[in-house]
Amino acid sequence: MQATADQLKQAHRDRTLQLPRREYSEAAIATRRDLLDRAFAILSDPAQRKSVDEELLGLQYENDADAATIGLDDRQLIGALLILQELGEYELVLKIGRPYLSSGTASIRDGRFGDPRIALSDIVLTIALACLELGREQWQQGQYESAAEALETGQELLLREGLFAGVRGEIQSDLYKLRPYRILELLAMPDDEQSDRQQGLRLLKDMLRERGGIDGTGNDQSGLSIDDFLRFIQQLRGYLTAEEQQALFEEESRRPSAVATYLAVYALLARGFADHQPALIRRAKLMLLRLGSRQDVHLEQSVCALLLGQTEEASRVLELSQEYEPLAFIRENSQGAPDLLPGLCLYSERWLQDEVFPHFRDLAKREALLKDYFADEQVQAYLEELPVDGEVLTDWSMAERGLVHHELSYGATSRNGKSIAVEDNYGGHRSTTATLTATPEVAASERSTKLAGTETRSTVARPARNGRPRPPQTRHQEPDHTEPRARAPRENRRSRWLPIILGLALAMGLGFLIIRALRAFTNPNAQTANDAIPVQLDQPIVHLVPPGQAVSLSGEMNQPLAQKVLETWLDAKKLAMGKTHDPSKLSQILIDPRLSEWQRNVEESKRDNLYIEYDHAVKVDRVEVSPTDPNQASVKATVTEVRKYFPGGQAGEVQTDRDMSVRYTLVRQDNQWRIKDWQ
Repeated sequence: MQATADQLKQAHRDRTLQLPRREYSEAAIATRRDLLDRAFAILSDPAQRKSVDEELLGLQYENDADAATIGLDDRQLIGALLILQELGEYELVLKIGRPYLSSGTASIRDGRFGDPRIALSDIVLTIALACLELGREQWQQGQYESAAEALETGQELLLREGLFAGVRGEIQSDLYKLRPYRILELLAMPDDEQSDRQQGLRLLKDMLRERGGIDGTGNDQSGLSIDDFLRFIQQLRGYLTAEEQQALFEEESRRPSAVATYLAVYALLARGFADHQPALIRRAKLMLLRLGSRQDVHLEQSVCALLLGQTEEASRVLELSQEYEPLAFIRENSQGAPDLLPGLCLYSERWLQDEVFPHFRDLAKREALLKDYFADEQVQAYLEELPVDGEVLTDWSMAERGLVHHELSYGATSRNGKSIAVEDNYGGHRSTTATLTATPEVAASERSTKLAGTETRSTVARPARNGRPRPPQTRHQEPDHTEPRARAPRENRRSRWLPIILGLALAMGLGFLIIRALRAFTNPNAQTANDAIPVQLDQPIVHLVPPGQAVSLSGEMNQPLAQKVLETWLDAKKLAMGKTHDPSKLSQILIDPRLSEWQRNVEESKRDNLYIEYDHAVKVDRVEVSPTDPNQASVKATVTEVRKYFPGGQAGEVQTDRDMSVRYTLVRQDNQWRIKDWQ
């Protein structure tokens, strides 16, 4: 209503020069052009312009601006839908266009909209593109399931009609990239929304299958690297219950996967302690044998032995640990005692409370109390059947068979006292295991969970009394003592430790230090080429955000890296010129002179109360690295840019620059590629 004659001319010129996507028919493009010409003619005539302004003003006062209409011939429908789609009125396009498809296309086939085949193709394309853009819009707004629904609607339409495989590929690509966000949104649903949460688990399992496991190298098309996916797994753990994590990670550990094995240990420990099911703790202890050949997991093994009432083994294994801070805490709180049992009890309770429970949605607010666990009669009954000194097992296969035999003999005691069946094939691959790796020379204060995909036969050396491991025994090796000492009756031996542990648990009070049981290596040089990716289980997880997040732009310049650099710049531009006028990302991708120029642009737009919404498409055509300076490169790309202006917060004109050929000058500074200039 406020546009001048010159502005109308410029807008008409821009619109007519900007062609829609190449998939549209010539008839659709011509109809669109006719409508633009008609609108320009009406608005250029003062009398007709006044009439239009008065009508719009009246509707505005009546709060019924949506009632504004314009009469169209049937043959102009496709052009009108195309213009609405370009204006971002995606929901209106769907509202108007979908009935023509859902009615069996009878109205299209009678020829009233032109050639039926061409008309159907154009309408399908417009609706599919509206679904695509609506999905992207909802994605940016954090409405991930709504975005997926819109994208899937467009994809199903194209599949049904068998049209536009390229557009269908764009939609599928977005669905793959959207999947991690959908998983987080679905798993975060309340407990009573089980169907949604199960859908999230199914999507997660699909990703794991396509990647080949948590630390696999398969391509799930999400764009997440191995590091990114590990952080993603860490982030979603807080949305899963202990039972859900146990089922998921035990299954994944059978690939085999060291990462999944360690996470399964966490879940088994958490459930076993919280639900008073020591059989699960025993399974966790046996799974740790798969990790102990190259990684210091003695603290975890010691905690498991303690919770199984195997106090001698707990003390013996604890002495093998190289973790300085936890051991110092345990010794400090065991002063005056004949062994380290008092401090180990305190440490175990704090570790479960602060380092284990917070990773499970159903246990995060639960209190970890040793006294309640050991006071449970069913726990006591189960522990009475276990050997006090723990199982001496020479490899995982023997450990696994021993567990199955024991559980089939005695049964796993559930909370209601009934026997629970144990899977006979627990553990999966018996001949190979993935192991956690660690460098023995690394100080205990630098310990972390380094996860490796190395497959090796896992053998467990039985520790001698002096703390040094003895050579691994084979199954037929003779015992190293020809005359073993007589074993006391099980019930009498068990009666010695149970009152001690219960007494220590009851004596626990407040004021104890919070111990970090899992820490990262602080020495980056300790990681060797065969080590795997470090994962810190006690660190807050980086929040995933839609595209726009800062990314690493290091490495040798090539076409994929150049594509990432340009996309990072365009995302930073969207953020800087958008509604929030946030220029923070500009300095992460631009250097002067372009950095100063765009920082000024942001300030001017903010001062003028103007923001711009951008839609971009960019394709790298050629990358040239300077033969004399590897820190400089030239990138030629084809860029399409759509700009939607919002002066004073109100929707204004839309401009499009299509298929621009741009040459970017890139410079590597501090090992990160930056854009210096373009033309």
